[in-house]
Amino acid sequence: MTRKNEEKELMVQKWFEMWLNQNSQGIEELFCRDAIYVESWGPKYTGLNDIRHWFEEWNTRGSVKTWEIKQFFHKDEQTIVEWYFCNEMKDGRKEEFDGLSLIKWENGKICFLKEYGCNINNYNPYEEGSKPVFRDEKSEWF
Repeated sequence: MTRKNEEKELMVQKWFEMWLNQNSQGIEELFCRDAIYVESWGPKYTGLNDIRHWFEEWNTRGSVKTWEIKQFFHKDEQTIVEWYFCNEMKDGRKEEFDGLSLIKWENGKICFLKEYGCNINNYNPYEEGSKPVFRDEKSEWF
């Protein structure tokens, strides 16, 4: 692995640790001033100030309990991170899912990040035969 990729991985780890510690100190070292951040379920934050505001506001309503990195893929100025995420909201809701982040880098900082989420409660709808049997439950938001 190249030193440049090691530095990228350390920056992603720092971002996840910020969530776990509920502390945005140093966020400007990670993101470009005009960075774009897209959550898997739709919200889009444009610019460092929006990203910081979202981080600080969200952490008043809940906390990230686990954000575990599974693996990284690098190609030029792009990185994909596979991860597992779990949070608890103050209203009692708990969310957990697998995900990916597509990251684009510019001058050693994150200039674009888009998250993709995947339900961890997988099942085989053909387990009982040739016709699919789907769970009677609400689809997850991502």
